Amino acid sequence: MDTMEYFSERLKKLREEKGISQTELGEALGISRSSISFYEKSERVPDIELLSDMARYFEVPVDYLLGLSDSPERPKEE
Repeated sequence: MDTMEYFSERLKKLREEKGISQTELGEALGISRSSISFYEKSERVPDIELLSDMARYFEVPVDYLLGLSDSPERPKEE
């Protein structure tokens, strides 16, 4: 699986686990519902700022969203 497939699947999974719609997620991130849909279908790639906002919103590391890590846990800060 490539990075975009991981991102699309994990974004959708996190959104569904939180029990929110694409519209609600878009509103929380300041983007449209259709943008969320494009990301979940691997039709668009978010810019680095939006990717960072998504990671903060879901409280996961960016590496998890990109498929570089299988752990959705943020590392503990010392």
